[in-house]
Amino acid sequence: MSSSTTYRLVRPSAAGGAAPPVLDEHQQRVVDHPGGPLLVLAGPGTGKTTTLVEAIVDRIERRGAAPESVLALTFSRKAAEQLRDRVTARLGRTTSTQLSSTFHSFAYGLIRQYSPAELYAAPLRLLSAPEQDVVLQGLLTDTPESVHWPESLRRAVGTRGFAREVQSVLARAREKGLDGPALQKLGFEGDLPEYVAAGLFLDQYLDVLDSQSAVDYADLIRRAVIEAEAHRHELRARFSHVFVDEYQDTDPGQVALLRALAGDGGNLTVVGDPHQSIYGFRGAEVRGILEFPSAFRQRSGTPAEVVALRTTRRFGPRLLLASQRVARRLSLTGSIEEEARRAFLEPVAAANDLGEGRVEVLTFDTERAEAEHLADLLRRAHLEDEVPWSEMAVLVRSGRTSIPALRRSLIGAGVPVEVAADDTPLVQEPALQPLIEALRAVVNLDNDDPEHPDFLDPVRAHTLLVSPLVGLDATDVRGLSRLLRTAEKARTSASGEPPRSSPELLRAVIVQPDLLDGADGPVVARVRGLARLLAGARRRLDAGSTPEEVLWELWSGTSWPARLRMSVESGGPGARLAHRDLDAVCALFETAARAEEQRGHTSVATFLDTLAAQQIPADTLADRGVRSEAVRLLTAHRSKGLEWRLVVVAHVQEDGWPD
Repeated sequence: MSSSTTYRLVRPSAAGGAAPPVLDEHQQRVVDHPGGPLLVLAGPGTGKTTTLVEAIVDRIERRGAAPESVLALTFSRKAAEQLRDRVTARLGRTTSTQLSSTFHSFAYGLIRQYSPAELYAAPLRLLSAPEQDVVLQGLLTDTPESVHWPESLRRAVGTRGFAREVQSVLARAREKGLDGPALQKLGFEGDLPEYVAAGLFLDQYLDVLDSQSAVDYADLIRRAVIEAEAHRHELRARFSHVFVDEYQDTDPGQVALLRALAGDGGNLTVVGDPHQSIYGFRGAEVRGILEFPSAFRQRSGTPAEVVALRTTRRFGPRLLLASQRVARRLSLTGSIEEEARRAFLEPVAAANDLGEGRVEVLTFDTERAEAEHLADLLRRAHLEDEVPWSEMAVLVRSGRTSIPALRRSLIGAGVPVEVAADDTPLVQEPALQPLIEALRAVVNLDNDDPEHPDFLDPVRAHTLLVSPLVGLDATDVRGLSRLLRTAEKARTSASGEPPRSSPELLRAVIVQPDLLDGADGPVVARVRGLARLLAGARRRLDAGSTPEEVLWELWSGTSWPARLRMSVESGGPGARLAHRDLDAVCALFETAARAEEQRGHTSVATFLDTLAAQQIPADTLADRGVRSEAVRLLTAHRSKGLEWRLVVVAHVQEDGWPD
């Protein structure tokens, strides 16, 4: 006789989730908000994310809203993931819906859902920022089919600075809902021929993107607004509660999207801090949060309710006082009522384990002196005050101009440093210069035109010889030059030709390794190895190999990878540098592979042109993991929402940075 087992499904109790936090009275007002539009003014450390999580949990657990009817929007993948994880932990269960996403991810989903399948020749692809940069520069050429710009701008066409300005104008126009014809009309009405040309160029640019089944970030929001307006009633029925974090960073296009989703008195809760509106260069307008009460009115027609979170828990009273003295200079006009404005401007600091905090201002005569003192400051904090490396950060204004040099200085001084992989353009990574130059040399081995911009000239040849691919030092190069000059004099004395100079001979020995016939020694062997490496990579190139395959031929054909591996294993400052170099090399290979996947077969020359044209960091699907014990070196924009025990703001200039 067999026995049977009976299983009974039991609904988990609410106690299975994480314990609810203790909220202050202002946070509780947000959670208990009965419905309709609500603006939450929240300064740093006031618990805005906790409040947002509790409000979402309240709508699902206490008010019975289905998880799929709740939509939370924010501005970064990391913030969306953290918000989703915290809500899931509080609920004590997973949900079948995404719950939170970025604005651009949500917009992309709308377009994919509602656009006709036959509209695009291939699956719609979101254009990365570097790819957009390259497309724009490709269109800004002086050809018969190109847009004719006003005479005053004609000489600037083709420059990277002009491309950046055009990109900014097109992005701002679309964020404000202007298409090509509307931009042309604006130009005609205002007698602005540059706007007329920009409108024509916008149409041309969008036609190119359509032909590639691609869309850029600015057009993504514009198209999403069109779809949201067309399906307004369906979307409002689907999303009964909409939450937005970092609302001060919205642009007019995103505000229009929210109006389609939850306007006319819908349940829309937005959280933000007008003093932290730092994305104006991307089109964000602080006016959006300042005018929220009048822009999103309740069903009765009265302005939206405003609640200010007043208790700061992140830092002590001294830091709060210093920050408030700066913040008071910032304008806070708009439709926010006086009582809420005053409450937001007068926060109080709660007791914390780190004390009152400290603010120091130090000045230096040179950047070198600043970097040396900065390294000493970080080392002392770690050794004397026992502050973990990971609890310290250095903030700079520009990732492109400040991070590479400062990172090298700190690492050289023994301070472990971590930089996000996408904070520095690949072409500016010091570790990648040898590979990129070698790849360029492979393409131009048979290029005999000294006027060509990619010609393998003596300077590039010398760079390759002293790079990690070969590893010669100055003494080795001088010895090689003497050897080549001796052979050259013997050859020209018989033929009567004038002898070539040493730089020309160094260049020739890479292209014609037979110049070393009859010579031997370790330096000669390494130079021959470089010549064979470039020749082998060229054979692969001629056989139709992809950029990634040619790069691998160059990378794996030297002892450089083995030397980096030995440095990693030996530990110390050299290991940290080797880790950083290996990360950069991996990013280069990923970029080459991604270019091949997205555009089909791409020539090595085209890949090099794309890399050289990138003036902004390459996009990655996610920020690379930060190793546990390292000082973060990052831009002020990337630091938003993060916290450390010790923060240094570097390269400060009065009336310049911070502004």
